[in-house]
Amino acid sequence: MQSDLSTITVTAPHTVAEPTATHFWESARQLGCPAALWRLPNQQEKHLIIHLTDVLPRVSADLEELPAGFAVSPFDNLDNGPDNPARTLFLRADVHVVFSEGTITQLNYASGHQAEALQRLVSQQLNNPPTSKFNSIATKTMADGDAQSLYEQNVAEAVAEMQQERFRKVVLSRTKRVEFDETPDVVAIFDKLCLTYPTAFVSAVFLPERGQVWISATPERLVSVDDKGIFRTLSLAGTQSAFDAAGQPKRPSEAMWSQKEIEEQALVSRYIIECFKKIRLREYLEEGPKTIIAGNLMHLGTRFSVDTQAVRYPQLGTVMLRLLHPTSAVCGMPRDAAYEFIRTHEPHDRELYSGFLGPVNVANEHGGPESHLFVHIRCLKLEGNVATLYAGAGLTEDSVPEREWQETEMKCQTLLNVLTSVTKK
Repeated sequence: MQSDLSTITVTAPHTVAEPTATHFWESARQLGCPAALWRLPNQQEKHLIIHLTDVLPRVSADLEELPAGFAVSPFDNLDNGPDNPARTLFLRADVHVVFSEGTITQLNYASGHQAEALQRLVSQQLNNPPTSKFNSIATKTMADGDAQSLYEQNVAEAVAEMQQERFRKVVLSRTKRVEFDETPDVVAIFDKLCLTYPTAFVSAVFLPERGQVWISATPERLVSVDDKGIFRTLSLAGTQSAFDAAGQPKRPSEAMWSQKEIEEQALVSRYIIECFKKIRLREYLEEGPKTIIAGNLMHLGTRFSVDTQAVRYPQLGTVMLRLLHPTSAVCGMPRDAAYEFIRTHEPHDRELYSGFLGPVNVANEHGGPESHLFVHIRCLKLEGNVATLYAGAGLTEDSVPEREWQETEMKCQTLLNVLTSVTKK
């Protein structure tokens, strides 16, 4: 899928009056153009791309064939291959802006009327800055009725089915809704998430055709292929607070993991290794499991990497993406049985939660194309002034319903900590 628009590369001047991410984001919103803003883990650069048509194409997530852009997949996208309906949304990088410490370091514009309209809007906003200051806005959690009792009942039913060996693991999710007294500033939320969670993949995606903005700070890498051909993925499971009873941060060495959590994480690792075996790949590096700090939480993680050039497997990223999604960290094992339990027991549509998202074939600072797709967890859906947060817990036959509910509460807190002090325009 190639763009029919030629590209104009602009070297942005370093002036006080240069536009910010907010100028571009608001201009895209006014034009009704999809936009994606993101920052990779442990990096400073922030990227923004804008797709200059209002409706996004649905594509097969073929990392070797797609142009530069940003992919967003729903959870319900099993075996995202050529023989299945294409469901991955793809934002083409018609406009690509890179910010470093608030300064534009790269600005690429496609040619065409929409690009010119966007440029005019950015200039107008730059010449007419808002007169009001940023102020805190209030949030309140919306009543969810018997959500806790229903969730714990479904956990108990899942445990009973696992004890009867119908499946080994399932990830059951829930939602939590928060209402703002005014529409929040998306870029302000994004910036604060970047500061609060430096090791996470932080993103905000505007989807006008759905009337939604999705915001996330996810710790879970699904598939990455860098410009040197190094493939990476991560097995992540098990959850506990990153703080002790006195509210002080714990060191990774202080984490105490139960047998249930160790087994849960081992299931995810074995799932990845089984995928390697399916394609007869033996030359991979496995590191872990180790305790990984992800904001206010700790997880057990195992990192896997493969030199695709050494094993002569350049399409490994796409192949593993189709084998891995949805991973047992967001679905379960065996996948089909766990998926069916989720479909019949969760009272909500997961939509884009626990799908995957990230930049595809976007050039790094050295000009080499890289793809980085992450599992879409620790996320919320913003519709107007209402945010819907999503969180799930990995269940095994040793799960305790009340503890699993508390785990989802801790995961919701990842974003709630930021939302309680968010700003308005």
